[in-house]
Amino acid sequence: MIIVLKSGTPEVEVQRIADEMKDWGLTPEKIVGTNNIVIGLVGDTQSFDTDQVQDVSHWVDKVLRVSKPFKRVSREFRHGEPSVIEIPTPNGTVTIGETCPIVMVAGPCSVENQEMIVDTAQRVKAAGAAFLRGGAYKPRTSPYAFQGHGESALELLAEARRVSGLGIITEVMDTADLDRLAEVADVVQIGARNMQNFALLKQVGAQSKPVLLKRGMAATLEEWLMAAEYILAAGNPNVILCERGIRTFDRQYTRNTLDLSVIPVLRSLTHLPIMIDPSHGTGWASLVPSMAKAAIAAGTDALMIEVHPNPTKALSDGPQSLTPDQFTQLTQDLATVGEAIGRWPATYSPVA
Repeated sequence: MIIVLKSGTPEVEVQRIADEMKDWGLTPEKIVGTNNIVIGLVGDTQSFDTDQVQDVSHWVDKVLRVSKPFKRVSREFRHGEPSVIEIPTPNGTVTIGETCPIVMVAGPCSVENQEMIVDTAQRVKAAGAAFLRGGAYKPRTSPYAFQGHGESALELLAEARRVSGLGIITEVMDTADLDRLAEVADVVQIGARNMQNFALLKQVGAQSKPVLLKRGMAATLEEWLMAAEYILAAGNPNVILCERGIRTFDRQYTRNTLDLSVIPVLRSLTHLPIMIDPSHGTGWASLVPSMAKAAIAAGTDALMIEVHPNPTKALSDGPQSLTPDQFTQLTQDLATVGEAIGRWPATYSPVA
């Protein structure tokens, strides 16, 4: 349930209404929109009639029920207002959301050594990336595949952050690693295999860093949004949804099936920002540019692109990685699409 307040409602009255809702056993959450202040109510709202809530103040414009099973994640909960997440980085604050310029995230699947990660960070920054992605801990299908260098790789990411000024996005796999990882990461990633690791979702929801939540490889949209609900319910409102391809019946020509239809569907369901990962979504570097352009045209808020200085020697996911030169060319091509829809950063000009 949400309470939409009239324009100009005094702050003292907003607080009084919120306090009264607490007395009713509900959890109020104030949301300041462009034109209105909305109070979202979480709890057993079924026992309250909308007219009963309407009568608490003459400043109440209307009271609406949220029809979706995911409450805080629902677009209804914010009365149609999109979320804008502000992420501090060494180069300044980066904003991500449907009203913001498109954000580029780039880097290797795994952190391999200092020279490789620092060089990659500098190259992708020169090409326009705002964040460096790189795995310190890697979930792999085979127990014999490279699992990442763990905590020592976090130190390498910290060095790359210091040298390049890029924000860091890296994946957490275990609650025991979260505190150390959050010291380095500007955004904490939950990978596809952990999308429904509810203990982990609660832990990342209890800390303050923004969370990138990747869609599970066989997850429905509702399952994905309910996973995001766990994070918001634990107290962290800053969640970015990342589509990285789902598993379908045809795996001969693509690693996964990149579901770009999620962009308009999610826009109607949730206020959270959307990122598209065409590298995992297709599994082949040759397919990444086309799908990246299509994602921007469809309305994504951000792109995550795998970049490695020597993909043929990458310890993981080499076939889907672009070289730094290819990434630079890609950003130049993406600028044409981004500018056409008015979402390419005005201050950004790729380095050839």
